[in-house]
Amino acid sequence: MQKNQREQIEFQEELPDCLSSLNADKPIRLFCQDECRIGLMPTIRHRITLPGVGPIQTAKPGYEYFYLYGAIEPDTGQRFFTEHERLNSNCFQDFLDRFSKAFARSHNVMILDNGQFHKANKLSVPSNVELIFLPPYSPELNPVERLWQDLKDQLAFDFHEHLSSLRQKARTVVSRYTDEAVASLTGYDYLLEATSVL
Repeated sequence: MQKNQREQIEFQEELPDCLSSLNADKPIRLFCQDECRIGLMPTIRHRITLPGVGPIQTAKPGYEYFYLYGAIEPDTGQRFFTEHERLNSNCFQDFLDRFSKAFARSHNVMILDNGQFHKANKLSVPSNVELIFLPPYSPELNPVERLWQDLKDQLAFDFHEHLSSLRQKARTVVSRYTDEAVASLTGYDYLLEATSVL
């Protein structure tokens, strides 16, 4: 077994104990966090066509983009998103501060990847947020990746000349998600088992 696989298994096995050992004066909730870049370069997906006929896609290279920062609660499907122009520690700090206020009545454990801006020395993690980092190179353990894939599937083949129209389309898609749909996409067994100890 490779080192990365061992680390992933250990992470999943140790998560329930990690959560049950937390001392918090508020209800503990488990969230998973990630970022997604959305830009004017059209998202391409496979399409079924007649034999010998390729799918037709309007395309014009565009290099403008924005980022969605998101956190989801796999158990309930509740979620929180913000839009930012960049992927850096300043934007992540803004996301954390706003997330903390949105879920002020709970102690929020946030599972996330090892991006450098997630670990910047200048970050001030709010008192009701606790960060737990995934093993390196383990996107398959973060269910937010599935939500981003579904979002991009719904944006695929759309052609937008301006970033403002793409932003609006992305907002519309995000607003249509229900708690049930998000929980269905992101309710990984190891996370649901871990939250059963809370």
